[in-house]
Amino acid sequence: MLIDRKSYRTIWHDKVLEKVQIIDQTKLPFSLEIISLECLDDVLEAINSMQVRGAPLIGATAAFGIYLAYRELKDKTKIAEAAAKIKNTRPTAVNLFWAVDKMMGKINHSIDKNIMQKTLLEEAEKICESDVDACKKIGINGFELIKKIHDNKKNTVNILTHCNAGWLATIDWGTATAPIYLAKKNNIDIHVWVDETRPRNQGASLTSYELNHEQVDNTIITDNSAGLLMQRNQIDLCIVGADRVTYTGHVANKIGTFLKAVIAKEFRIPFYVAIPISTIDWNTRNYNDIAIEERSDNELRKITGLDNENRIKTLDIYPKNSKVYNPAFDITPKEFVQSLITNKGIIKPNEDDIAKLKDD
Repeated sequence: MLIDRKSYRTIWHDKVLEKVQIIDQTKLPFSLEIISLECLDDVLEAINSMQVRGAPLIGATAAFGIYLAYRELKDKTKIAEAAAKIKNTRPTAVNLFWAVDKMMGKINHSIDKNIMQKTLLEEAEKICESDVDACKKIGINGFELIKKIHDNKKNTVNILTHCNAGWLATIDWGTATAPIYLAKKNNIDIHVWVDETRPRNQGASLTSYELNHEQVDNTIITDNSAGLLMQRNQIDLCIVGADRVTYTGHVANKIGTFLKAVIAKEFRIPFYVAIPISTIDWNTRNYNDIAIEERSDNELRKITGLDNENRIKTLDIYPKNSKVYNPAFDITPKEFVQSLITNKGIIKPNEDDIAKLKDD
């Protein structure tokens, strides 16, 4: 997708530099900085500090992490330890575990180490290409939902998003945004209500940033404005992404998603979750079994922005002695989800329909 009319992906292997490169998302929207990942520690830091974030992108970064760890260590025991360290970075996003297991399944310590290193790089790049293809297909499938509303309404289609499930959360295209970008390319009149998404403001800093560069009309709102907009018939549908979907249809996503789904159901507004198949957790039935990551209280206590002299500053906004609880995700039970928009079609969030998606 585009930044200042130039195409980017979120992560790639530079064959000249022989380094993995990423967009440092902690610097957006104020500056675009490309940084290199050269070793396992760089990957761990990038995932932990959220220089990369979003379930599909975390998975791809984890895949490159195994490649870099092998290039650095080339030791059977140490590679297994590296895999465990990567898995410990973010407990909720299932793509991370899927990608690490996929990469580890390729390792064969009986063959030439240089050949094995090349094989791992090729597999990491294949994971990236598969994600791009999946997101394009999500876009095609979700576009039909937007087009149907537009054909019936004969007016602007208003879409609510939450957090960032755009191309910055994947490799390209995004999940929730892929149908939006395709609608734009097909000249459908759309407008996106962008949840600010506290505490990290990833809607305001990332989703709106994306949409602006793609020239998609959008408006940032506070997280608690959606109810009023739904009450006023100013939202036609909601599309969000997910960090994990159980094989029974429950959705783990950025904190605040559940509240939007409940309100949408109250006003009979369709609430869709856009995911690639790699986001499905085939081992978890009950949503209470999903580990919910709890993050630093500094994400709530501090806020970063530009001052009057265009300098980036981080400020405290809470009393120092106030307690903070910062869960990064919540669970939306399946009964609040209209459908899942996947790369294999639009399905209902139930065990029977999801089972049909499982790869052989």
